[in-house]
Amino acid sequence: MEPISHLVKVSIPNYLSGLPIPDSIGGWFKLGVRDWASLIPFGAAVAGLTYMSYKAFCPVARGHCAKKSKPTVNPGIQKDVAKVVDVFDVEDIGEKASFCRCWRSKKFPYCDGTHNAHNEETGDNVGPLCVKRSQK
Repeated sequence: MEPISHLVKVSIPNYLSGLPIPDSIGGWFKLGVRDWASLIPFGAAVAGLTYMSYKAFCPVARGHCAKKSKPTVNPGIQKDVAKVVDVFDVEDIGEKASFCRCWRSKKFPYCDGTHNAHNEETGDNVGPLCVKRSQK
């Protein structure tokens, strides 16, 4: 414990008192090359402590945000296939059909109105694809 006590009480204060830190802003412009060179280790130590504090206490720096999974459009529909494809014969649809475009419908590929909650939650504006038979 004696070395730490000596470091905190004697060595660091002596080192800091010997640094050429000017009393005014204009004094920084009057420092010579030797003065700036003596400030480099102090600046490096402050920068290192600042960086270590940032890494220790900032959630983004620790990678918590990066560890989250990438957002997907499809939250869980037919995840066992490489690509979700649905084919419909227009003649079999009837007069009108609404198809989901938000990928949240419990009746996918048909729309069940779930996009309303999705839009409220995310600020999105997605709606269904409505297909209807034209009147001849």
